[in-house]
Amino acid sequence: MTDAPSRCPWCGDDPAYIAYHDEQWGVPVHDDRTLFEMLTLEGAQAGLSWRTVLNKRSGYRAAFDDFDVTAIAAYDETDVARLLANPGIVRNQAKIRATIGNARAFLALVEREGSFARWLWRFVDGVPQVNNPVTLADVPARTATSDALSKALTQHGFKFVGSTICYAYMQAVGLVDDHLTCCFRHRGHTAATP
Repeated sequence: MTDAPSRCPWCGDDPAYIAYHDEQWGVPVHDDRTLFEMLTLEGAQAGLSWRTVLNKRSGYRAAFDDFDVTAIAAYDETDVARLLANPGIVRNQAKIRATIGNARAFLALVEREGSFARWLWRFVDGVPQVNNPVTLADVPARTATSDALSKALTQHGFKFVGSTICYAYMQAVGLVDDHLTCCFRHRGHTAATP
């Protein structure tokens, strides 16, 4: 039996959290649908724990047409009522309306830019920023880049995109790598992937 790999301590021993840490967090994402999904989930997390939102991820996919942005952008008041009654998601009216509005803003941005991914990755010049935090205290809650992303998204009409949410989003979709240096997922680490 081999020893478990060293991981960032925030994932604890929850199997879903460990899988998220090991397979997704910090992995560069260039797919527009996945980028919209993660932006929605990070916004839903505001005031809640990520564990709460992660446990509702399948509920979000079912409730929001598997994050089909075009479908979500067409939602009306009937859909808002349906979503507010759905226990599989965070039933917060402001967050639900923000998701619908964000879908519309997302489509408008894609129409101008050709790709949300291309637009987003410009904030890090197309290359993940690899940080070298030794402890969780070394990981910031926001940066100048997340401030800039937050401002740009807000100017494009997005909601629930404050700088702290944007930094968590940047971590989630791999614009930054904040795995601790002792973690097997840190890009400079030599440990094998499980």
